[in-house]
Amino acid sequence: MRNRVRVLRAEYDLTQADLAEKLNVTRQTVIAIESGKYDPSLPLAFAVARTFNQSIEEIFLPDSP
Repeated sequence: MRNRVRVLRAEYDLTQADLAEKLNVTRQTVIAIESGKYDPSLPLAFAVARTFNQSIEEIFLPDSP
């Protein structure tokens, strides 16, 4: 799964640590999500979407076939 977390974080002028604090996760979790090494749980995906005022589908995108 691809995602736009890194782009949105930059648009909102948040550091990885800032976003991690807002989501109540570690900075390493944010790094793993941004790099595509970790797909967040559904509750975490909803929290990310709420943080950026977007839907999950606007942030998390399926890989191209």
